[in-house]
Amino acid sequence: MPDGPRYEEDFYAWTQYQAKVLRTLRTRDNRFDREHVAEEIEDLGKSERDAVESQITRVIEHFLKLAHSPAERPRYGWMGSSADARRILRKKLTPTLRSNAEQKIGELYQDAREAAELALHDDGEHEAAAALPASCPYTLDQALDRNWYPEPLQEPK
Repeated sequence: MPDGPRYEEDFYAWTQYQAKVLRTLRTRDNRFDREHVAEEIEDLGKSERDAVESQITRVIEHFLKLAHSPAERPRYGWMGSSADARRILRKKLTPTLRSNAEQKIGELYQDAREAAELALHDDGEHEAAAALPASCPYTLDQALDRNWYPEPLQEPK
């Protein structure tokens, strides 16, 4: 795309491109703080990226608890939190951020696994915490699908 990514189509890619363009502009007016304006625009995009990664991590954490916790409650709370995260993702996810998330799913999973493990231990569910898989058993499509939840590996109590 000769003019770069479009704001309406991929905000994150647009912010990164616009920051790059700003840095290459030459101006004789020293009042314009080009470098800091470019950095702020770039940071807006990074903030969107971080928000998307945080919500994906949140969904996966709750998937792990749904699949591994023997507790009957708070299953619907975990599902509600996942639904909320998915709603946020539907608003924020752009093609570039989706591609980024697909590349980082393993790293996001490790963060989610750590949070789920700590929560399960906190609830006294040490066996469930120990049974969490070492690598991500979920796809990004499953994390984004508003109708998909993992089945419990054991019957909830």
